[in-house]
Amino acid sequence: MQKVCRNRRIMINFANFYTLMTKTVAFHTLGCKLNFSETSTLCRSLEAEGFVKKDFEECADVYVINTCSVTENADKECRYIVRGIQRRAPEAMVVITGCYAQLKPQEIANIEGVDLVLGAAEKFNLGAHLSQLTKGGNEGGGAKICSCDIEEVAGFNSSFSLGDRTRAFLKVQDGCDYNCSFCTIPLARGHSRSDSIAGVLTNMQELTDSGIKEIVLTGINLGDFGKGNDGGKPGSNFYELIQAMDAVAGISRVRISSIEPNLLTDDIISFVAQSRRFMPHFHIPLQSGSDKILGAMRRRYKRELYQDRVDAIKQLMPHCCIGADVIVGFPGETDDDFKDTFDFLHQLDISYLHVFTYSERPNTLAAEMIGIVPVHVRNTRNKTLRNLSYQKMQYFTAQHAGTTRPVLFEKAPKDALMEGFTDNYIKVQTPYQAEWANQLVDWVI
Repeated sequence: MQKVCRNRRIMINFANFYTLMTKTVAFHTLGCKLNFSETSTLCRSLEAEGFVKKDFEECADVYVINTCSVTENADKECRYIVRGIQRRAPEAMVVITGCYAQLKPQEIANIEGVDLVLGAAEKFNLGAHLSQLTKGGNEGGGAKICSCDIEEVAGFNSSFSLGDRTRAFLKVQDGCDYNCSFCTIPLARGHSRSDSIAGVLTNMQELTDSGIKEIVLTGINLGDFGKGNDGGKPGSNFYELIQAMDAVAGISRVRISSIEPNLLTDDIISFVAQSRRFMPHFHIPLQSGSDKILGAMRRRYKRELYQDRVDAIKQLMPHCCIGADVIVGFPGETDDDFKDTFDFLHQLDISYLHVFTYSERPNTLAAEMIGIVPVHVRNTRNKTLRNLSYQKMQYFTAQHAGTTRPVLFEKAPKDALMEGFTDNYIKVQTPYQAEWANQLVDWVI
């Protein structure tokens, strides 16, 4: 039987709770690296206000779930987590924020146990909202919704993760001006906007001073850095950002999390090739190897450009790791279209795939398209590409067998093993040795 937290507040009026007791909070993050950076920042802000952080499986006074809504499964997972909190801590207050909260605030408010729903504009005002929150959210019960139209969301909230893992996720950009037919992110996060270069460097220095050795740059559309930035140098762009970051002393590694192929310029590739801080690792979304499907997805390139970007990287960095995002089962994707994708990926000199099964998302153009692919076909295609990904990573690793590369080992051991990644993103596992945690170690692959 699952343990249920006892209500420590029985004898205390909720209105006085925040001034009479130590407040505890637990966070859970769904989705991307950007969400992890924001969750970490929200947690630090509450700790500065006197909250004590708890593990999510522990009893806490407040639970905050930072949601994703890229797929239907993320929505379902949020509901499942709230039900678990209800069983474990029925008197705790539950706050939902993130993309799902912006897209479907009323739907979330109707979930039993939810007390507060914070949209994109209110996420970083979490502490102020908690100071006024009571169980049930609104008078008469029910969750309180604090949200607005996404077109009203402006400004950039700086974020980075710290203390959660060895690598730090540093948010430098948010939102997206693209209109891909399958994607809800522009509806959830708004227009593209960025930190200033000066702001990024300030955060980078703080991370460096905290002992972080690797920073992963995150954003919704990283290559669009510079848009919506009123505080930085006019005309600043992603290339200028990475040049400025490379000049910061103290940091050992910087990794680019994901960049669109049409924004990955020759200048960026050449710069990474000669940099000692930027790692030889690119993650470049593809989504489909069929030009027909790319057009239906409203992507801003054809596969010829993608091939060109991979070739340009490999010409300068044969050892570079390249990952790709792929969506299977998009409306209208025939067996021949999928074969085009498989054949293209098979011959492409990339190292791994992140494979997503298409799911219909409300208020997207793709949801209205004809040619629905049966779910069992989508799942089969997903499995086929995941097998291809495994084979490619095995081949990429084998190509480096016998070579020595620097590995940054993670702090926390896993089942008596510790793991780390080479500069070019080959995973290494070894029996735990405390002196290697958060250290760069030369390793023979």
